[in-house]
Amino acid sequence: MQYALLVQGGPYSYQASHSALRFAQALVARGHQLAVVFFYHDGVYNAARLSAPPQDEPHLLDAWRRLHDEHGTELLVCIAAGLRRGLLDEREATRHGKQGYSLEAPFELTGLGQLIEAGSRHDRLVTFSP
Repeated sequence: MQYALLVQGGPYSYQASHSALRFAQALVARGHQLAVVFFYHDGVYNAARLSAPPQDEPHLLDAWRRLHDEHGTELLVCIAAGLRRGLLDEREATRHGKQGYSLEAPFELTGLGQLIEAGSRHDRLVTFSP
């Protein structure tokens, strides 16, 4: 089966991100395809490249990146939610006159149309919310 995930909870505020990541890892371990993870609302903080959790906590950004590297999963970040929360890629930072950026590949800023497409193109869209 082909899955897409929607993650709406912040990485260290709610269980949603941890649960989504464990679910994603279980999916691919069982031979399913996880094509897309879409980060929305506070879930966009999963893509913050400057996060530095304590060593005794899981580093969710690195885990999402590994999922992309090992399984080709697209990591899509809602551009409106990201910009509101200070998550900009290099192009958006330049466009808005900011000196730095806080989101880098493999995470991609994109619109809600990608979420709708993910829901219609895949067998299941599973949502993780706070």
